[in-house]
Amino acid sequence: MPKLYNEALQELAGVFDRIDEQAVDAAVAVIAGAGRIALYGVGREGLQIKGFAMRLYHLGLKAAVVGDMTTPPVSGGDLLIVSAGPGGFSTVLGLMGVATAAGAKTLVVTAQPDGDAARRADHVLTIPAQTMADDRGTNVSVLPMGSLFEGAQYILFEVMVLKLREQLGISTEAMRANHTNLE
Repeated sequence: MPKLYNEALQELAGVFDRIDEQAVDAAVAVIAGAGRIALYGVGREGLQIKGFAMRLYHLGLKAAVVGDMTTPPVSGGDLLIVSAGPGGFSTVLGLMGVATAAGAKTLVVTAQPDGDAARRADHVLTIPAQTMADDRGTNVSVLPMGSLFEGAQYILFEVMVLKLREQLGISTEAMRANHTNLE
């Protein structure tokens, strides 16, 4: 395998060597117990959040991406999942305030457990990976800027879907039945 691929894969493996599996399981439990689930992220993190929302929908959960015209309101019993790798974004913090005021719980996925978003969240899931908040210096990822965090998000979200599928007793066939036929 060429060197750069190998380095990137080793760095991703290192993230998962350091991840708190109990925190992952706690996040899975929160998602499993939520009524409606709204998800939000900016930039490339937003792309990963959208993929996660799609998989939650495939599981039969009431999941929607904030900003879509069909996103329902959140209230008590609901969950807002936001991505704030570098610690916080103004839009993330604003949406968290709205969700909290409406009675919904918040789950922040971040690399900065002491960041603004994590301090305001009901639940925090930390991905120990480089973001743009710490992509300078001598010991940085071979991947640019926040790519290590974003790549780890993809893998983590897919594993969380597997855990949710098992916990909720959802079959692969049931997930497939929820996949769109308008492609």
